[in-house]
Amino acid sequence: MNNSSDIQNGSFQDSESNAMGLNRTANSSSNAAKRGNVRQTERGGNGAASMGKEEIGKWLDKMVDCNLFNGSWVRDDQLPMYEPGSCPYIDEPFDCFRNGRRDNGYERYRWQPKACNIPRWNGMDMLQLLRGKRLVYVGDSLNRNMWESMICMLRDSAEDKSKVYEASGRVEFRTEDSYSFLFTDYNCSVEFFQSPFLVQPWEVPDANGTKKETLRLDLVERKGYYQEGSHVYDELNVVEAFRKAMTTWARWIDANVDPMKTLVLFRGYSASHFSGGRWNSGGQCDNETEPIEDERFLSLDEYLPMLEMVERVLKGMKSPVFYLNITRMSDFRKDAHPSIYRKQNLTDEEKKSPLRFQDCSHWCLPGVPDTWNEIVYVQLLMRLNQQKKRQKQLKTQPQSNP
Repeated sequence: MNNSSDIQNGSFQDSESNAMGLNRTANSSSNAAKRGNVRQTERGGNGAASMGKEEIGKWLDKMVDCNLFNGSWVRDDQLPMYEPGSCPYIDEPFDCFRNGRRDNGYERYRWQPKACNIPRWNGMDMLQLLRGKRLVYVGDSLNRNMWESMICMLRDSAEDKSKVYEASGRVEFRTEDSYSFLFTDYNCSVEFFQSPFLVQPWEVPDANGTKKETLRLDLVERKGYYQEGSHVYDELNVVEAFRKAMTTWARWIDANVDPMKTLVLFRGYSASHFSGGRWNSGGQCDNETEPIEDERFLSLDEYLPMLEMVERVLKGMKSPVFYLNITRMSDFRKDAHPSIYRKQNLTDEEKKSPLRFQDCSHWCLPGVPDTWNEIVYVQLLMRLNQQKKRQKQLKTQPQSNP
């Protein structure tokens, strides 16, 4: 998997292997504070709305060396960023409010880095940053989860919502390979391309001549193998196979993406929270209503080999890639999955049925993916600030005589 985003004079992409990119086209109360990594605060204090441009620039300069992903979840009663049930573009499996979930505490946490304050989400500002550009998410259903979050966050800020629509007029977002939402007042689009596999999909005709999409997988006796060129690996080591796939992706980015035009972001692993079984064997999370407070109960060791490998590959790339390292921050949020609230109008008996799978991998919207997108917004602000600094330096440099 790869998770990335890219910002350019034209497109922005993200996938589980998550790649995001942006490029230019032509013409986000007050009970007692909680312990550990979950605290409570008032909404104010981090906003940039009252700052001047020079002050914002100095603030962003200080953030360059800040680890945005080392922090804690803070109770914030000014959240969520858009009203539950207000966005018509959330797929049913992610729309926990419409599906009957009424414990809304999971909507009211924001991420607070330890070493810095991040600018708060400003949807109008983000739309201006996207003017004339494409923001493209590429990947699986978790990337679609994040894409729908961004659509709703931006739509909530658009003055004329009639000028926000899916280009082909579609109203569901699970059956097609790609979707494009247009924000016509800003000449920008926010797109999703489905790419759930790191292996090549093929269309294979069945006995009736109907094409059926499948994956090109080989089977020798009952033992799987990994083949690279003419060399066959007897045992498939998942981390090694993932490293090879990541390396292939990285080489493609280095060869095909112009870093002067495109910003690429790679989203890391999103933690799951199945308790009492796996996703298909009775795993549950419907009784979880608060984040994990003690880091000792996180599952980071489970992901560590993959995380270390991803970091090595990204550091070895020629093209700069922003690593949206969301694994730790999402691992705290066992409370924010759809669980039994995947469909509307289920009875209590149906929700508890052992024949129904709970979703403890994806995220309710509004919810955790809104925070991922807020960090994308912060990264765009930092990039723009760096570009302005470079331009200012060029203007102040003495010109040499011919």
